[in-house]
Amino acid sequence: MSLKVLFVGGTGNISLPCVTEAAKAGHRVTVFNRGATSAVVPVGVAAIAGDMGDPLYRELGRSEFDVVCQFIAFRPEQIIRDIEVFSGGGAQYIFISSASVYQKPPRRHVITEETPAVNPYWSYSQDKIACESALKAARSLTWTIVRPSHTVRTTLPTVFNEGDSLGHRMLAAKPVIVQGDGATPWTLTRCADFAVPFVRLLGKRAAFGETFHITSDDAYAWNDIYNAIATGLGVKADLVHVPTDTLIRYLPESEGPLMGDKTWAALFDNTKVKTIVGDFECVKDIEDVLAEPIASFKARLKSGGPSATDLDPLMDRIAREQRALGDSLA
Repeated sequence: MSLKVLFVGGTGNISLPCVTEAAKAGHRVTVFNRGATSAVVPVGVAAIAGDMGDPLYRELGRSEFDVVCQFIAFRPEQIIRDIEVFSGGGAQYIFISSASVYQKPPRRHVITEETPAVNPYWSYSQDKIACESALKAARSLTWTIVRPSHTVRTTLPTVFNEGDSLGHRMLAAKPVIVQGDGATPWTLTRCADFAVPFVRLLGKRAAFGETFHITSDDAYAWNDIYNAIATGLGVKADLVHVPTDTLIRYLPESEGPLMGDKTWAALFDNTKVKTIVGDFECVKDIEDVLAEPIASFKARLKSGGPSATDLDPLMDRIAREQRALGDSLA
């Protein structure tokens, strides 16, 4: 069945592959965003330029969409506005939350949708939890919540969300920092693999009023992730392992992304979503998972641009002082 689908966002890391998959499935797709990126939507997809604060945005609630996919709301006040805009129209409203909302520190090794949403460390996750709570309290909106974990497409997966800086440091033979011993399993999911089950949720009555995460069933140690990135760049990674508590003392703002997310194991049970949309395949080999972000980094490398960030001097200092501890104990 062809559905009339609105993507709020639609050109971002996760949303663009979902738009592509939805169009491929025969849905009538419209994207609403500021038009600030160079991303090109598929042929046949309608595009509306605007901001969520514009009067034009409120008019979308009267456009009789069958499904509204909200990819760019991060704060509860944005969700409250969406509840006002889209309530009463009969559309399925799908909110893209985050798997980082799950309980930290974790009480169980494998995460299911029954795992509590409690993250005392990261304001980003706390805002997503508040967004979910606002939706669940709405009485006139048919909602579905989707929680992606770490999805990859255009950017390298990194510990500090430092993006291309990691690749530049590896190419310059500089040490790169890994939290803990680097052996913690971490789930990475290609955006293209996420998009397939996501689109199958569109219009599914069994998904109404339900929360799902969508991830790969496979996880990789951070050491293996960084070594695979280095191999893809044709170099050898110089890894320096630093306790998370120590990293936070150097960089207090890293407490959220580390203690609120990447320090802990991330293993997911996808049984719930598979019960609704059927089985789905995700690329398993780490080299294949990282192929697209590495290729994207190489393309940016050719086009020039900065090769260092404000974090680089601190990364050098952390590596130097961590290794000095080993020397002092020799």
